[in-house]
Amino acid sequence: MERPLPSRISRLRHSMSLTGAIVATAVGVLLPVILSTSVGIVALALGKGTDWTIFGVLVISFAAAATGGAVVVTVLLSRRNRLARQQADFIANVTHELRTPLTAIRMYAETIQMGRLDNNPELCRASVETILRETEWLEAMIDQVLTWRAASKDMDRPDMQERMLKETVGVAVERFRRMFLPGDVQFEAELNSVRKVFHDERAVESIVLNLLVNAYKYTGADKQIIIRLDDVENGVRLSVKDNGMGISPAEQEKIFEPFYRVDSRLSGKASGGGLGLAIVKHHAALHGTTVHVESVEGRGATFAVQFPGH
Repeated sequence: MERPLPSRISRLRHSMSLTGAIVATAVGVLLPVILSTSVGIVALALGKGTDWTIFGVLVISFAAAATGGAVVVTVLLSRRNRLARQQADFIANVTHELRTPLTAIRMYAETIQMGRLDNNPELCRASVETILRETEWLEAMIDQVLTWRAASKDMDRPDMQERMLKETVGVAVERFRRMFLPGDVQFEAELNSVRKVFHDERAVESIVLNLLVNAYKYTGADKQIIIRLDDVENGVRLSVKDNGMGISPAEQEKIFEPFYRVDSRLSGKASGGGLGLAIVKHHAALHGTTVHVESVEGRGATFAVQFPGH
């Protein structure tokens, strides 16, 4: 969806103001540094005696320190500029994505409230199911934002207990099933693990749900998603495979960065805040492991997390 013109103008002005500050800082420091360095070099080359040597060294040292300071300021301003753009995009994307389920919930709720479905119990039941389904999407998006807030402020307090990983993953799988219509996705869950591992239930559920939602968003109309949980030699391996657009090698590292979003040729629910895979990476690290991706462009992707056994 195209952003409103005032919002785009505001972002452009903010970006230009920061760019101007970076240019002003660079120019304001560059000229004095060049002059000071020239003076120092002349003093060292032509000056005679210890005093001239000390003077030349001090002038060049001052110029080097000023250059270093300017570089640091420029880097910080550039980083702030990039962060401002990311935050603006995140707010716009999340706001749009929250509006979608809220609009559907309100529409169906008002239809039921006005009594238009009183004589059609089947349609009424379908409307209620739609409300519940959209509520699941809404809750998943809110959980994602709150989870990332806790992670970014180092507020995570994982409750590590030895449990059957299959049971925890099963809870997230059932929640994901409630998020789409029957027949909308060819979804298979092969939870074969019988091993207990130390894990935090909420964190693992978040890993599973974010991987499944990511697979759902980046597959086309003929969606095929397979989640597997298998006991392996050193623990339990969780994998989510899809038949989506795939990920280029250049982007396979970037996709785990906060707010990063692959340019998608898909529509619908392919929008988002760019936090899902960053959250997966964070929760995997809490369990002493990492998340890996195998993908070929145009041939889908497989994300895998191996939980260590004890």
